[in-house]
Order: sequence, then structure tokens, then C-alpha cells
Amino acid sequence: MSDKPHQNLAIIGHVDHGKSTLVGRLLFETGSVPEHVIEQHREEAEEKGKGGFEFAYVMDNLAEERERGVTIDIAHQEFDTDEFYFTIVDCPGHRDFVKNMITGASQADNAVLVVAADDGVAPQTREHVFLARTLGIGELIIAVNKMDVVDYSEDTYKEVKEQVGKLLKQVRFNSDDATYVPISAFEGDNIAERSDNTSWYDGDILLEALNNLPAPSPPTDAPLRLPIQDVYTISGIGTVPVGRIETGTLNPGDNVSFQPSDVGGEVKTVEMHHEEVDSAGPGDNVGFNVRGVGKDDIRRGDVCGPADDPPKVAETFKAQVVVMQHPSVITAGYTPVFHAHTAQVACTITEINQKLDPASGEVAEENPDFIKSGDAAIVTVRPQKPLSIEPSSEIPELGSFAVRDMGQTIAAGKVLEVNER
Repeated sequence: MSDKPHQNLAIIGHVDHGKSTLVGRLLFETGSVPEHVIEQHREEAEEKGKGGFEFAYVMDNLAEERERGVTIDIAHQEFDTDEFYFTIVDCPGHRDFVKNMITGASQADNAVLVVAADDGVAPQTREHVFLARTLGIGELIIAVNKMDVVDYSEDTYKEVKEQVGKLLKQVRFNSDDATYVPISAFEGDNIAERSDNTSWYDGDILLEALNNLPAPSPPTDAPLRLPIQDVYTISGIGTVPVGRIETGTLNPGDNVSFQPSDVGGEVKTVEMHHEEVDSAGPGDNVGFNVRGVGKDDIRRGDVCGPADDPPKVAETFKAQVVVMQHPSVITAGYTPVFHAHTAQVACTITEINQKLDPASGEVAEENPDFIKSGDAAIVTVRPQKPLSIEPSSEIPELGSFAVRDMGQTIAAGKVLEVNER
């Protein structure tokens, strides 16, 4: 682990705008991926007739993805700059992967929005920017990619910059803070070194822009919240829940509670990367063993927290949602599946309290009969089985969710208040 402050960085943007190639290039330029690995990927890419995909291959190391040439899973990759130690949350651009984008982006502090110079703002560019704002991503760096395709034209760069600026204003992203960088992920222009091809550009190159991001304040002062991803039985140790600490710290000797399963005990050991540690904090993936807690007592979707400040379990909760796509309309009584942290629970929207103007966030209508694609609203939600979730104002890491139905993500939102059971 690095002594530098840690940041989670989301890479967002439309499919085929070059996100994976950019990520591969960043990892390569910062020395996180050795040259021979890139060479190996290059050979493989050429064999499959996809020459030039070698940087993308670094990210897409799942065989299926290579065959399809798309990014599916959120791959966590790490690299260091002079100022920070970054974990990249590579957010896939394909539409049915918006759920990953949400569970990924909700963990990100800042984001790089990749927009291809030859294509400009595309439908998913809009969607991702809107989601990023809803989920509370701080600053955006806009990487205007594929400059090599448009012969490094300053006019094209300015056009794209203007398009994106308009989009940011529409969704009320604080566009004054946005940094724009003309790059070619494929050729490596303006990523780690300033490019002669864009002599007209004198702003920060990409690694400089990343170094200039504000340092996130680590959520260690918040109480421990650790959503459980899996529960294993390991011989000689016993039951080992595994998950990523979102807030707070976990130490051997702590008394913890798992909600909503409502069991708890004393933490015996904490492991990271197969080594016992004395303490683990936000962003750490850990396995740990709790005295008296068996494999059947807890499950994926539970959240571990201090016994004296246990995770909230919602009887109902109020949330602000954005409907991205729905074939018809959403009315009270609708019961899709809510994906929050590692939990997936069917929830009923019992009431649509207010419809909001998505651009301004002002109330447009009280108690509307329905909401549809493109609408933002405040709704009351009742989980069909116990769900641990927190108000995003208190613990943002456990306060956002995606709503899925019919095999697609139809809405995203954040929790405003929890009425505990």
C-alpha cells in the first residue's frame, strides 16, 4: 500500500470512446503494467485482427470480453501519480452495464469523462454525467480522446469542449471546476508527456490534471460500514465474511453487528491479501473472522458495523431517483429490484411524493400520479425483505442504489432518510 492519499477514480463515457484504452495507457505510463505484458497483449490483439487494442486488453482480461471487444465487469486497477495512489473504477459504457457504473461510480471520488473528438457528446455521455452528478462525484476531468483521428484539430477540440460545457450546465455540474485535456489514448498524446501534436494547447496534461484533483477526506471518522460480498468457510479459521470497507476502520477485538441478519460478535482476525493486519480502513478489501458467527448466520448484502452503532435497517426510506429508461410509466405500487452496495432486494415504491425539475432540482409537482423516463422524483420505498441502507447525507457510500427491472437499469438514486424498522 502507498503512503500517498488514496482516490477512487471513475472512468466514464460512451461505449467505444476509448475508455479501456485510456485506462490501459494510464497503467502503462505510470509503470503499473510492465512492458512485456503490453507486448503479450499486442501480439494477442494482432492475432485476433484487433491490432491497437493492446492497452484495452490490459483492462479487459476476461476472455469473453476480448471475444466481444467490450468491457463488462468493473475492473479495479491501481496506479500511483506524484500526489495520489489511485484505484481506477473502470465504468463500462454499455447500456446494460449501467448498474456496474452505479455501484462503481458510487465508490468514486472524482471522474474522468472520456469523449471521442470524432463523435462528440453521445447519449451515454449524457447519462453518465447525470449519474455522476446524482451520485455525488466531485470533479470531472474531460479527456477529449482520439485527437489523432481528427488530425489534432484545435477547432474540433473547441467544438467538443463547448458541447460538453453545455451538457454540464444542463445537469448543473459545477462546470467551472472541469478540466479539459486533448488526448490520444492510442498514441499516448498528453497523457504522461506533453505532445508536440497539440502545440496550441498549454493546459495540464492528464497526469498533471489527476495530480491537481482535491484530496478526498477519508471516511474514517464515520462509523464502520462494511457490505458483505461473500461468506466463506476456511478450514482452521472458520467462517470468513469478505467485503470492502466503505467507511470507518475494522480491528481485531472490535465488537461488530451484521444487519439485517442481526447477529454479531467479536472480531478475531482481519486479513488483507492473505496476511493478518492490525487494522483496515476505507477502500480495503478484507476477510475477517467473528467469534460465534456461523456461515448460515450471515449472507451477501448484510452490512457489518459496530455493535454500539449498528447499520440501519429500513422499514421504509425516502429517496431521490432519476428515471433513465422505462417503457411506460412508473406509478405507486411498482416493485422492481433495488441494488444497493452488495444487496439486491425487491422494493415497492409506495408513494411518489414529488416530481422534480431534473435541471434545477426544484419541485415541479406534488404527489404526481406517475413518473416516466427522464423524470427525477422524491419517492417513498418499502423493501420487501430487510435491507440495510443509510441516508446519503450521513454515509454516502451506502446511500446510493440502482433500480433494475426487465434486465436493465431503469433508475438510479440516493437515500434521503431512513425510517428504521
